[in-house]
Parts: sequence; structure tokens; C-alpha cells
Amino acid sequence: MIIDIVEKICLKILEKIGLKKLAEIYRKHQEGMRYLVFGALSTVINIVVFAICSKTANLSTAISNTIAWIVAVLFAYITNKIYVFNSKTTKIKELAKEIISFFSARIVTLVLETAFLWVVIDKLGFNEILMKIISNIIVIILNFIFSKIFIFKKEK
Repeated sequence: MIIDIVEKICLKILEKIGLKKLAEIYRKHQEGMRYLVFGALSTVINIVVFAICSKTANLSTAISNTIAWIVAVLFAYITNKIYVFNSKTTKIKELAKEIISFFSARIVTLVLETAFLWVVIDKLGFNEILMKIISNIIVIILNFIFSKIFIFKKEK
């Protein structure tokens, strides 16, 4: 796969420039590292789609954000399934359950994040950016846990 090739090249580059320890850490925690890489890409996709919808298509903020969230979560599902957790689910019933579980978990963390931001920013007056960063960290951790334990769990 192309991802494996790119990953190997990047790890070789890290080793060549004296960051062998970082390459070793990546290899040891490959699943988590891939999750972070594809999570970052999902975030970029979310922002780009939002900008396109709101600025180019002149859609409302709510509609733009909803479309961006759907596209980003679809991208996250596909990359998490294939590249992060190596899910082999192919049967329609199991695949539907996996997709519904993935989107449901993302909706749960979206609601938790929205509630958290409402409380700490709107009600308590904390710094918006700092609270958004903290909420993103919490959401990333929760999404990884949900994906690893409930959605893409390895069958024994």
C-alpha cells in the first residue's frame, strides 16, 4: 500500500537525520501514531470543507459546519478502518454496525465537546482558544478509545 511505502520512507528519513529514537517510538506505537496523523488530516479536511462551504458556496455556518463534519468523519472512518485499526469487516451487516458505531461515537464526542465549550466559555468565561485546544485533546483521546475498544476491536 502507498501508506506503508510513505511511512517507511519517512521513518528512514528520520533515522538518516539522527532521529532514530523518534522512528523507534513511531514503530512501537504505530497504531496511535497513525491515528494522530489521520486525525490531523481529518481536521484539515474539516476546515477546508467548512471554508469552501461558507466562503465559496455562501452556506450558513451551521450548514457549512455540518457538511464539513460529515466529510471529515467519513474520511476518518475510512482511514481508521483501513490504515489505523486494519479492520477486515466486509459483511454488510457487520459493516453497517461498524459505520453506525463510528458515527455514533463521533456524535457523542461532538455533543460532549459542545457542552464542555458552552460551559467553560459561555458560562465561565475561560479563554476560547485554550478551551478549544483542551476540548480537542479530550475528544481525540475519547475517539481513539471508542474506536479501539468498541468499534474496531480485534476479534480473538
